[in-house]
Amino acid sequence: MITKEYDLYKKKSDKIKALFKFSEKSIPHFWGLRGIDLKVYPGEAVGLIGINGSGKSTLSNILAGIIPQTTGQMTIQGETSIIAIGAGLKPQLTGLENIRLKCLMTGLTNEQVDEILPDITEFADIGDFVNQPVKNYSSGMRSRLGFAIAVHNNPDVLIIDEALSVGDDTFYQKCVDRILQFKAEGKTIFFVSHSLNQVKKLCDKVAWIHYGELREYGETEEVVEHYNEFIKWFRALPEQEKKEYQNGYKEKQKEFSVDDLKEIASERGHGKSALRGPSIGTMSLFTKIALLFMIVALVVFGTIHVKGRSFKSYFAEEETSKLDKQIGHNLSSEQIYETFIG
Repeated sequence: MITKEYDLYKKKSDKIKALFKFSEKSIPHFWGLRGIDLKVYPGEAVGLIGINGSGKSTLSNILAGIIPQTTGQMTIQGETSIIAIGAGLKPQLTGLENIRLKCLMTGLTNEQVDEILPDITEFADIGDFVNQPVKNYSSGMRSRLGFAIAVHNNPDVLIIDEALSVGDDTFYQKCVDRILQFKAEGKTIFFVSHSLNQVKKLCDKVAWIHYGELREYGETEEVVEHYNEFIKWFRALPEQEKKEYQNGYKEKQKEFSVDDLKEIASERGHGKSALRGPSIGTMSLFTKIALLFMIVALVVFGTIHVKGRSFKSYFAEEETSKLDKQIGHNLSSEQIYETFIG
């Protein structure tokens, strides 16, 4: 059961303040995904469909390991590679530099990159622009370069997020042929797209994501048919009713809570492990207290250092001051006068 929760901070300073809050009740939350259950087998191509804002790209980024899920256990056998328009490309670097950088980041050596470099540049087919900064590329050129790099890394799981929505027919067919080759080799494919014709052509199964929930998962023809019926119904609604429908689901995503998640897990027969997630991105109460203590200690020691005094001398002066006060308290004014003046 995969979930993804986002904190809706109004200002950047709110993020810093949240580090020292021991309760998060005052911070509004938004659940982009609410209990996604998927079982995909090697060699299957699964389409991810849904209207804008449903969580398709969020799920694809979790599958690719770009962002962590909030709760739920995810097991992926093999290496993943995501293809999105410009995903992971550095605008200041040239196409060739981006190819080398992304390949090295996936674990390839410089020698291995040199071997596949001609194939990548030929597949991308962007000509002399491969020597130009990526910031000068069109969206189609970025997509072509990103697709070429991803497929030549030979991943076990290929995730395609709207990457075929740009480019000409020739490049599209080249991509389709490579995807079908991957399927024949027994690799797993996740295909995110608004083009239902592409989904029907490439996918064996389809997952319909609807405002963070898995509304339907099954054979392509059946799910696409049901989705088409929904789209026709939705488009026929007056504009005011469309907004009310969308706002109603968005409010549900804001009001969703851990208690709701527990109820869903219980209904599906999941144990407590479904409510746990990776520790990355979370901060326990102990960590918050330790961080606060370290900051206070840093401020104290920093102040002493700026004054040019040692920590020992600071406390020695405090003790001297206390002793002076004690002496002054025990001696009468006449004794003090005789001691220091007379």
